[in-house]
Amino acid sequence: MNGFLIYAGKRFLQFLFVVVTGITLAFLIAHFSPVDPVEQTVSLLTSFGSTDPQSVEILRQSLRELYGTGGPLIDQYFTFWGRVLTGDFGPSLSSFPTPVMTVIGRALPWTVGLLTLATIIAWIIGNLLGALAGYFRNSRLLKLAGIVIMALQPIPTYIIGLSLVILFGFVWPILPISGGAQVNLTPAFNWAFISSVIEHGILPALTLVLVGIGGWFISMRSLVSNIITDDHVVYAELGGVRSSSIFSYYVARNAMLPQVTGLALSLGNVFGGAVIVEFVFNYPGIGKLLISGIYSGDYSLVLGVTTIAIIAVAAAVFVIDIIYPLIDPRVKLG
Repeated sequence: MNGFLIYAGKRFLQFLFVVVTGITLAFLIAHFSPVDPVEQTVSLLTSFGSTDPQSVEILRQSLRELYGTGGPLIDQYFTFWGRVLTGDFGPSLSSFPTPVMTVIGRALPWTVGLLTLATIIAWIIGNLLGALAGYFRNSRLLKLAGIVIMALQPIPTYIIGLSLVILFGFVWPILPISGGAQVNLTPAFNWAFISSVIEHGILPALTLVLVGIGGWFISMRSLVSNIITDDHVVYAELGGVRSSSIFSYYVARNAMLPQVTGLALSLGNVFGGAVIVEFVFNYPGIGKLLISGIYSGDYSLVLGVTTIAIIAVAAAVFVIDIIYPLIDPRVKLG
């Protein structure tokens, strides 16, 4: 028990180090960006007519205090950390005066729902086909599936997304190609809204599945190809054990351990895959929100989104580090 507590303590310190380092880098990158969000807002507000210079200066100072961009860099840094710890990133510049966390809260369920489901589907299909292809190496059907998956693997996400938009939006227009649901529906837990969400999410989810399935297929096939040469598998084959039993209990089960770790890391990285897909399909999630924040110079929104993404990825790695020794007893806790 003491060994596990020491192990968990070390992993927690690593978690804190990753979070602090990542958020600090995000702060510095945003701070040294050539776009000054305060000046951009002042220019926008004063572009409609002449304004008293003294009033403009008062406005400028108020905005710097409001968004924590006034004073020396070190003061801004500690002010920013105070906001991170309290979960208050201030109002969004592009959605003023709506708080950043409110804006993120509206977009977060769309991203988490879409990308989590797509990641799990890609993980299941990729591992199943990869395990079968690695064990039944003479199957023509599995060889054909491998060729198709390998052909899709190097294609950029936006190319697959745009191809699906053209195919199912124009050539064969049977699916919506933009948005998260019908605009005339009020979000509610009823079949009309849920069916609309499912229908609008098919193409973005399909894009993510087609992009993600290749990595799981390749890694699982390699793992299975190595395991089938192990002594316990060879002895089971010589002993007359059925192929289905060998595949299920001797091969696939042993190959799944590293894939479970990969799944946890992929779930933590759902924010990374959101940007391109949500931009292509105009999906109302975190990725589209981040792009909008960058284009509009919304300093607070960009930092809020990146901070949440960093914490989510670090937390996913920390959780799997804690759980993995319970799954695989071969992991040493020393």
